[in-house]
Formats: sequence, structure tokens, C-alpha cells
Amino acid sequence: MQRSPQQAGPESRTPPSAPSTTPTPAWAAADCSAAEPIGGLQEYYYELCMEKSQEIKPFILHILQEVDEEIEKGLVGITLNVAGNCHLMPVERVTGEDFWILCRILKNNPYINASIHLCSSGLDVRYNLISDVGVSYAAKLLQKQHNLIYLNLMFNDIGPEGGELIAKALHKNTTLKHLRMTGNKIENKGGMFFAAMLQINSSLEKLDVGDCDLGMQSVIAFATVLTQNQTIKGLNLNRPILYGEQEESTVHLGHMLKENQCLVELHMCKHDIKNCGMKQLCDALYLNRSLRYLDVSCNKITQDGMVCLANVLKSNTTLEVIDLSFNRIENAGANYLSDALASHNRTLKALSVVSNNIEGEGLVALSQSMKTNPTLSNIYIWGNKFDEATRVAYSDLIHMGRLKSDNTDVEPFVVDGHVYLAEVSNGLKRHYYWTPGYGEACSPSSNAGFTLVPVGQYL
Repeated sequence: MQRSPQQAGPESRTPPSAPSTTPTPAWAAADCSAAEPIGGLQEYYYELCMEKSQEIKPFILHILQEVDEEIEKGLVGITLNVAGNCHLMPVERVTGEDFWILCRILKNNPYINASIHLCSSGLDVRYNLISDVGVSYAAKLLQKQHNLIYLNLMFNDIGPEGGELIAKALHKNTTLKHLRMTGNKIENKGGMFFAAMLQINSSLEKLDVGDCDLGMQSVIAFATVLTQNQTIKGLNLNRPILYGEQEESTVHLGHMLKENQCLVELHMCKHDIKNCGMKQLCDALYLNRSLRYLDVSCNKITQDGMVCLANVLKSNTTLEVIDLSFNRIENAGANYLSDALASHNRTLKALSVVSNNIEGEGLVALSQSMKTNPTLSNIYIWGNKFDEATRVAYSDLIHMGRLKSDNTDVEPFVVDGHVYLAEVSNGLKRHYYWTPGYGEACSPSSNAGFTLVPVGQYL
């Protein structure tokens, strides 16, 4: 899943077996050694490239070969994964012209339509160079391909005009369930088109417009539309471009949470939320009965905001995952949370307080709450200030089996008779922006938030 910085030039009619100017990887040599391409998607891709004098890319041939094999095995839910940030093999990023060919394969090839007609399919082209040129083909694909339920366009240099095309294509689309636009600078203009789309579309269940440079106007538009939309279950509005200190986004999203009883997952990372904004959200959570995953990481929430959240947790029976990472709740805030979790709340399953300037007192209090709370299974504490009591407390939780090693981001070890904690790569959404070079890309331990609260088939 990589991006290659070079755009492909139209290398005229180079067949797969022709030598390239760069060393050919083993898998590419295997794909290109035959005098004629193998049947199925590979053959169709080859024919389209020859017809349009387009360069034949070994990486895409390799991916299509894997999909052909999956189809032959009768597998369902096939995703065409042409991500541009794969470190395991040489990758040349997909351009707008390449994407046109991929869209033709998905839209017109009777072989793939016959094979996947009765099941769901997905297209993952994250970290490529599709831009507004290529996204116009994606918009046409959404209008004509009726099996596509997952589309990942994150970080593809798509601007406001491209965002408008995708949003308008979804006015008539009735099959897409999950769309990731993460990191494409569609800005306020593009955000407004997506908000307007949610007034019409009745099939989309999860939308990610995080890091898209949304403005306050479009954030308010999303909040307003979701007071009526009964389909969206997951929404990511991370890192909008906000000005001022009045925390308007939390006011409007708080009002939305009072009215909306369908939203399950809400991400509000980097909204500049302070204690007043946290109180707005908590007041709404008293009335909300659907939200299970709340992400308010990377904000400016302190111990006073935790007073409000702790009071909510005493009565709320739906929240299962809370991400408070990279705030500043300190010992007092941790104590407020631990009191609520120890004595009242029995529904929260995962809590992340990574990098919150918490010292031994607060961390030990949270560990003690796990001894009386049988439901809290995941806790993430790295980036705080560990003392001896903290290290011993979490080591004991892990060794006695109360805290499983996959459900926390620390691992105890002993040196000269003293217990220390090392960081491990577990968390609520460790692989949100990237996937590892080895191991399982969507492992439950690294993406526990999406495992505990699954919304849609894909992350």
C-alpha cells in the first residue's frame, strides 16, 4: 500500500514480457514471463493498456493476478487493493490515467461482474496520485457499478472540485456503504457538497472526511444534516480548520447528538476542544442512546472536563470506547474517571489516556478500577509518567490475567529486580493512517476501537 513518487508516462505498447529500465522484481518477472497474459482481469487490463497505448504496470498486473485467484477460489467480498504505500514490493503510484483503466475493469468487464455480482466488493487506492482528473472516473464508477460497497481514496491529491464530483455521484448511488476521503484537501466547499449529499443518500453508513481541511461552515452543515439522517453510523471529522475560541463545532455536534439516535462512532480529533466544549458534548451524551465510540483525542481537555465525563459515565449505558489520548487530564482527571469506572459504569470496554501528563497516583487509580470493573478490558497508558507503583500495578494486572497483553500498550519486564514497562504497538487505531510491513494489517490488538465497535465491513 504505497505511493511511488513518479508518474507513469505513456510507454507505448510495451508488453508484459519486455525488459524495463529498472530491475524487475521476482513477482513482476513471473507475471511478465508469459508470451500472452493470463485470462481474467489481467487479460482485460493488458488489452485496455494496449488499446490506449498506456504503460503496463507490473504492480497492477500482480494485484489483478491475486484477484483472479480469489475469484477462481469462489471467494466473496473481494477488494481490489492497489494502495500506493506498500513497502513489501516496488510500487509505482496509480495516476488518473491508470485509474481510468481500473474503473473500466470494474465497470465494464463481464467476467468480474459475473463473479462478484452476488457479493460485495471494494476498491482501495489510498496513497496514490489520482487527483481531480482520476476522481471523475471514480464518480462515474459509483453511478454505474452496483456491487461496490467500499471505496478508499485517502491521500490522493483530490481537491474541492473532485470532492464535488464524488458527493454528487452519491446522490443516486444506493450501494456504497463506506467512503474514506481522508487527507484530500476538499476544504469547506467540498465539505458542503458532502453534507448536502447526506440529505439525499440513504445507503452510506460510514464517512471519513478527516484531515480534509473542512471549515466551520461545513462542520456545522454535517451536524445539522445528521439531526435528520438515519443511515450514517460512523463519521470522522478530524482536524477541521477552525478559527476563534468559542468552540462552535462542539456546540453544534452536541446538539446533533441530542437528536440523532443512529450514530455509533464519532471522531472529533484536533477540534481544539476545551473543558467548555467537553461539557457541551457530555450534556448531549445524557440524552444520546446510540453512540458507542467517542474519539476526542488531540484536544485541550483537562481535569475539569473529566468531571463532566465521569458524571456521564455514571449513568450512560451505551459508550464502549473512549479515546482521550493527547489531552491533559493529569492525576485529578484520572481519579475522576477511575471513581466512575470502579463504582458505577459497567459498559465501557476500552479507554485510552495516552500522553495525558498522568503520574503514578492517577495511573494506579485506573489500574485499581479494573479490579472491581469486570467490563473494562482495554486500557492504553503509554506517554505518561510511570513510577515504581505504576509499573508494579500494571505488571500485576497482566500477570494475573485481568489485563490481556493484547489489550494494552505496555509490557512489563524486570531488570535487577525492578519492574519496567516497555511500549508495544497496540491501541485503538494504530493503523488508521498506515499498515505494517508485516503481520496482520487489521489486527484486533492494533485497531481495538474498530474491533470492539465494528461499523461497516472495513476500517
